Amino acid sequence: MSPNTVGLALLLLGVLLLISKFVRVKWKLTQKLYLPSAIIGGGIALLLGPDVFGRLMGLLADRGIAVGFTEGTAEAGLFGEGIMSVWSELPGLLISVVFACLFLGKRLPKFKETIDLAGPNLAFGVTVASGQYVIGLLLALLVLAPFFGAPAFSGTLIEIGFIGGHGTAAGLGDTFDRVGWAEGQDLALGMATIGLLSGVVVGIILINWGVRTGKTRVISADNKGTAKEQAGLVEPDKRTAGSTMTVQPSSIDPLTFHFGLVAAAIVLGQLLLSGLQLLERALWIDTIEVMSYVPLFPLAMIGGIVVQMVIGRFDKDRIVDQGVIERIQGLSLDVLIIAAMATLSLQAIAENFAVFAILAISGIIWCLAAFLFLAPRIMPNYWFERSIGEFGQSLGVTATGLVLMRVVDAEAKTPAYPAFGYKQLVFEPFFGGGLVTAAAIPLSLSPLVGPWAFTAIMAVTMTVALFFGLFVLKRWRRSAGTPSEKEKSSSSG
Repeated sequence: MSPNTVGLALLLLGVLLLISKFVRVKWKLTQKLYLPSAIIGGGIALLLGPDVFGRLMGLLADRGIAVGFTEGTAEAGLFGEGIMSVWSELPGLLISVVFACLFLGKRLPKFKETIDLAGPNLAFGVTVASGQYVIGLLLALLVLAPFFGAPAFSGTLIEIGFIGGHGTAAGLGDTFDRVGWAEGQDLALGMATIGLLSGVVVGIILINWGVRTGKTRVISADNKGTAKEQAGLVEPDKRTAGSTMTVQPSSIDPLTFHFGLVAAAIVLGQLLLSGLQLLERALWIDTIEVMSYVPLFPLAMIGGIVVQMVIGRFDKDRIVDQGVIERIQGLSLDVLIIAAMATLSLQAIAENFAVFAILAISGIIWCLAAFLFLAPRIMPNYWFERSIGEFGQSLGVTATGLVLMRVVDAEAKTPAYPAFGYKQLVFEPFFGGGLVTAAAIPLSLSPLVGPWAFTAIMAVTMTVALFFGLFVLKRWRRSAGTPSEKEKSSSSG
């Protein structure tokens, strides 16, 4: 493809994002659902792509209607094959940028801080994530494989699509291709879309239930936010700078400098991945092959941690600005989502609809049950505010969890935000696109491990995390003299 095609593909994504933001501002339903503009733009691009607009034009061409135009758009939709080819490659590239930014510019907490504040959130998050693997793989082994011909590793789609989200589903495209199930990526992207929508919709329903029943501690029935906030706009008197000029532009532009940090993290990740692949080929590839299937992005995240450790050790002038890193990450994620959704194959979902529906419904039921029955018993205080973020992430990635926490605790009056953030530092390297997510499919295919053994590993992980949250942490708090909210209220009564 020519450089002009690549440039035009990027410009069209920018135009689609602007259109989708206009839709978000004007269409009340998208505001009530808290839909990100990238999801709206991805939906528009999907409708104008080969599976919807292209098929419609093909039907018109078969009937001799406007033949010149319809024949030209029947194969690849309104945008053309060149544009679609560029878009299909972007998610796999940009996901490494997103994950490399996760820890840059953030203080890495001490171990005791993480246990005290994020321990309950971590226990709940790991329980839900590993439980998604257990439920999905058992369904695949007992139902989907024997009755629908799906591969055994199809059970991993729940965690990949729900907690991993569009970025992880898109980033695993090469892995699905290598294992001979290319349609798995389309199903994972579909799962991510269903998870995001259900996470927001069910989350809002739960919040309304929590307000009516008095389970929320901060939000009240009349606390809905301004019209501009619902439209995704910032009030003029509340606008703050998104970044800080930490270096002189005469020497290097601050955005360029921070992009260089992200690039260094990705390069470190690539070096680490290449080294692990060489080690695997030299030592154990005859018995188990894992690293050949692992994509770059979880290693780019580790590269970001290494860069941040160096920054924390030597950066005395505080020249790394978290705001700039977040803007780089946000741009990459928006472009990634819209490109991934634009190239989503609806035909692949239709051909595997039974597999898709069974996994999606089972995953939603598990996440809802965990929120209603496990979260109140694991969280020591403000269980609703802390758990609604975990519920949002369990269905629709980190951003969904933050959106729901923003609704119930807009001014951060509870420990929900720091607990959720610290938990991410331990949780993200493994689940939601981390090492476990990346290795799930190759380990399920490995003759040394296989799907049954991997299911057992996840079942043990779930049991340990649940035991840790229900019993170990409670003893930890009692020994440290920090009783839970329930214990405080009973002692004061």
